Amino acid sequence: MKMVMAVIRHERLQEVQDVLDECGVSGVTVTEVKGCGAQRGYTEKYRGTAVHISLRPRLKIEAVMRAEIVKTVVDKMAAAARTGEVGDGKIFVLDIEDAVRIRTGEHGAETVQHAERAMWGH
Repeated sequence: MKMVMAVIRHERLQEVQDVLDECGVSGVTVTEVKGCGAQRGYTEKYRGTAVHISLRPRLKIEAVMRAEIVKTVVDKMAAAARTGEVGDGKIFVLDIEDAVRIRTGEHGAETVQHAERAMWGH
């Protein structure tokens, strides 16, 4: 199993969720984060003083899935999150040793893939 972690723009969330659902990923965690990268930041005036804002708001998406679908998911996520501008984000892939469904005690990859589309947000 693998965890795909992506940092994306807020406005691309629904497209990325649709890709995950289409690929059979059964769960996703979305967290509001702030960070900086190539986009750096911006300067604005606050009470007459220039203030440099270096941390930009983004969303961090985490999803655990079967290793066999990771390449497809990452390629589709990147396409869904892409605006073509600096600051589109990054995708990271991490190894996951095990997953446990707390309700039933099940272990393994069966716990991270749904049988049919969930249609999140629709």
